[in-house]
Amino acid sequence: MDTTRNQALTAWMAEHGYSSNTLADAVNRAVGDLTGRTGGLDGSSVRDWKAGRVRWPKSATRAALEKVTGLPAIALGFEPRGRAPSAPAPPQEDPVNRRSFLTATAASAALPLPTPAAPHRIGASDIARLQHKFAAVVAGDHQHGGMRGIETRALELAAEAVDLQDRGSAGQRVRSQLYAVAAAFTSSAMWAAIDGRRFDAAQRHHDRASRLARMSGDQAIQFRIWSHAGTLYRHLGRPSDALAANDVARNLSIARRDPLFGSLGHARHAAIHGTIGDRTAVRRSLGHAQEALDRAADDVPRPVWIEAFYGPSELDSLALAAHLALGNWSAAEAHAHRSLAALPPHMHRSRAIATARLARAQLGQGDLEPAVSTAMSIPREAIRHPRISGMLSVFGTRLRECAPRSPHTRTWTQYEREAPA
Repeated sequence: MDTTRNQALTAWMAEHGYSSNTLADAVNRAVGDLTGRTGGLDGSSVRDWKAGRVRWPKSATRAALEKVTGLPAIALGFEPRGRAPSAPAPPQEDPVNRRSFLTATAASAALPLPTPAAPHRIGASDIARLQHKFAAVVAGDHQHGGMRGIETRALELAAEAVDLQDRGSAGQRVRSQLYAVAAAFTSSAMWAAIDGRRFDAAQRHHDRASRLARMSGDQAIQFRIWSHAGTLYRHLGRPSDALAANDVARNLSIARRDPLFGSLGHARHAAIHGTIGDRTAVRRSLGHAQEALDRAADDVPRPVWIEAFYGPSELDSLALAAHLALGNWSAAEAHAHRSLAALPPHMHRSRAIATARLARAQLGQGDLEPAVSTAMSIPREAIRHPRISGMLSVFGTRLRECAPRSPHTRTWTQYEREAPA
């Protein structure tokens, strides 16, 4: 039998965050919807598809799989039996040989079955290996952000974490940690999609990540996921949903136990209030965020994702976003300079975003020359980032509106023409 791996199905599962077991469950439900009787697939059935051992599932299964994925079976890497290379016709069976075969089969049935090999025991080393890969995903996000490659890689690793449970045994604590790691990878895919302006994908990743996080019981990753959801809705122009999602994060007990989490919750609330135009709420939230940050101890062990980015620079960055939304240009500029001064050098994407916001704050004060100079100081490679290119597009529009005949406007327009596509 041809056992070439089904790369198309494997890639689709990684992109959409499915493990073998969860895809089997989804297809079983779809079979029930189509036939009135739930399917009987399990994780091993899907692994047979992925390995190429099953090249063309049964008709009801194919229809259910197409319903789940929205793709025809052929696009998922399956091949109808008629497309398989033709095999030579089997020889005519000798009745004597057939009787001998049946006799041998009956005799072998009486023999004891071999004892199956003990399943692999999943332990701390497996968790540590996945957490090391998660740290690499976080580092890649800080350098580049928003890229489809980061999103895809994070989804592949999330599937790896869930699939590990299918291939071995583990205690409850380790299983909870596996779900937490899978949720962390999926939340990184969610953040990459938000940053890349792929909002439909971000919403799908949020739904998947929040389910995994609930199964893990890990409050830190639940905080991250719902805090990201608040940012997603803020970018979508849905401030009420943004406040509600961020409140889920802020009301978790971890935000009360650890002031660093509490500070991040308040700071993101300030950015949301800025989009509403609520100056009092912005001022109050930023005050709470700073007070909590001042109380946060440095020697408390925390997840790598929050340790890697949140501190004074990110608080100033969120304050910058809030004051820009309010049109408080001078306050926004002050926060931009503070954020850039405290920003670690490896956070290239965050530096480009803060610089683009600084240019907008300078433009809002009528300082055309420094605004254009600041915008042009952003590295060319960063301009390809969807979020940054969008910010610079708005900057150019505002510049032409307020000073259409200025030589600084002509300089910027020429710069835009020469910018990389």
